[in-house]
Amino acid sequence: MIAVGLVGVMVPLLPGMLLVYGAILVWAAVEHSVVSWVTLAIVTAVVAATFAVKYFWPVRRMRRAELSTSTLVVGGVLGVIGFFVIGFVLGVYLAELLRRQDYRRAWTSTVHAVKGVALSMGVELAGALTAAAIWLVAVLVT
Repeated sequence: MIAVGLVGVMVPLLPGMLLVYGAILVWAAVEHSVVSWVTLAIVTAVVAATFAVKYFWPVRRMRRAELSTSTLVVGGVLGVIGFFVIGFVLGVYLAELLRRQDYRRAWTSTVHAVKGVALSMGVELAGALTAAAIWLVAVLVT
């Protein structure tokens, strides 16, 4: 389940981090040892920090690039409807083109949005890998 969660970080339709956390939670409940509960506590802190950084850091960067929330919503909706990468990029570009009426500024905003999404996925992958590594060390210790 942890491996599926790690893949899920990169596949937008799977809740990757939640799968990793859920698997470690189930493991801790089944093991029911001091090591498993301490591991779960550490992983919980890692997951919480990852979610905070995942949402606040890219959003702050996108705000500096003057991307509107509606642009990101349009990009997200089109990303879910179509192929994620092409739909998101096209959706953000079209929304920014309508908003700014300038091809260059719309493309610059689109590039910032794609970088923000990549940053968010990278942060989540780093957090999920950290949680998985902590779990693996705990398993090897017990």
